[in-house]
Amino acid sequence: MKNTEKTMEKIVALCKNRGFVFPGSEIYGGLANSWDYGPLGVEMKNNVKRAWWKKFVQENPYNVGLDSAILMNPQVWVASGHVSTFNDPLIDCKACKMRHRADKLVESYVQEHGMDVNVEAMTQEELVAFIRDNQVPCPGCGKSDFTDIRKFNLMFKTHQGATEDTANEVYLRPETAQGIFVNFPAIQRTTRRKLPFGVCQIGKSFRNEITPGNFIFRIREFEQMELEFFCKPDTDLEWFQYWRTYCHDWLKGLNIKEENLRLRDHEPEELSFYSKATTDFEYLFPFGWGELWGVADRTNYDLTQHQEHSGQDLTYFDQGKNEHYIPYVVEPSLGADRMTLALLVEAYDEEVVDAEKNDVRTVMRFHPAIAPFKCAVLPLSKKLSEKAREIQAELSKDWMVDFDDTGSIGKRYRREDEIGTPYCITVDFDTVGDADKAGDNCVTVRDRDTMEQVRLPIDQLKSYLAEKLAY
Repeated sequence: MKNTEKTMEKIVALCKNRGFVFPGSEIYGGLANSWDYGPLGVEMKNNVKRAWWKKFVQENPYNVGLDSAILMNPQVWVASGHVSTFNDPLIDCKACKMRHRADKLVESYVQEHGMDVNVEAMTQEELVAFIRDNQVPCPGCGKSDFTDIRKFNLMFKTHQGATEDTANEVYLRPETAQGIFVNFPAIQRTTRRKLPFGVCQIGKSFRNEITPGNFIFRIREFEQMELEFFCKPDTDLEWFQYWRTYCHDWLKGLNIKEENLRLRDHEPEELSFYSKATTDFEYLFPFGWGELWGVADRTNYDLTQHQEHSGQDLTYFDQGKNEHYIPYVVEPSLGADRMTLALLVEAYDEEVVDAEKNDVRTVMRFHPAIAPFKCAVLPLSKKLSEKAREIQAELSKDWMVDFDDTGSIGKRYRREDEIGTPYCITVDFDTVGDADKAGDNCVTVRDRDTMEQVRLPIDQLKSYLAEKLAY
């Protein structure tokens, strides 16, 4: 019997073969840790972003949107602390010259040996001591002979203008959050919002990771979906709980199973110096538990820093209290790429149709809101393609609709199952009729998950799909 275990190798292969994700610059041998979203991948990722925007902006009365620039005044990153503190602990193997993040090296060792060690709370000196005392081996060559740890800044540096000197240095943003903070007074003034309110943003960020990997889980160019929620200083922990629950509900609403999700509250020694509370939503990927979403109470640190460095007033005037103060901030920060990967993993299924015949179908059981195509129109014969194209054209006004008239209908069903299309619409000879018999103007609609089929009049197709695909 075929092995139906869910592995990263199978998921990566499906993504490459079916047009979800391709290696970047592949005809030139690729670029390490660079991935391009193919025709299906871009639709899926856009659907992830739409689903987030719908629930966090469109349907939520507190929040508005923003699209800030990737390149910002470099003083923004001085104020935020990224220039001085946005570093990873870099360590080199003296034997094979391979570079590693010291904390990840220790983390892997701890997991492999079932040790109860809080790696995130370890200092640089403690990391060095742990590696030395436990003779942690290099994953590349197996030896344990490392250089001292040195700090490696994760920001990509570039130059603006015609000359490459330090006066023209700018950075590719490592997070979208700072674009929201520096626009806080403009947004509050133009929207006339009173606290509490939030600002949502989706955009590219860049981090020069030392050890990226696990497909699109950790990449140097990635997309974030972030909310900065501004509130009164004495209400931040209440809002922290509110957004933690809201995020949890959103994940469950997209069919993320509870057993594949866990919430991990940061211990006091793990917290950033400006944070009062942080919770990580972790997802069980085939390679193990990995951070999916972070919800943090950032207090008033960011706005205070920008007020001090810019000299501008970033306080909020509370008419009820008749006083000025700097708002506190609760931040749910989610990576669109990691969310896409989690949904790919969650959806992947190998269903045994007939054990005796070793018949296994691969099905991507996406929530309809996430599926790249919402339905596919399949004419039973190419002679029926004209009618099928008419149906596709009408349905395409509302949804992304696939069309396939090649191969047996069974093989076409399997192809659509493999890319997660929720419904297949078959146009047959009864639909159009012939010289001896009038057509019934009906089509057969097949459900991806149950494989059950219903016969429907074409004029009822839109309302049927609208109900099934509603989100």
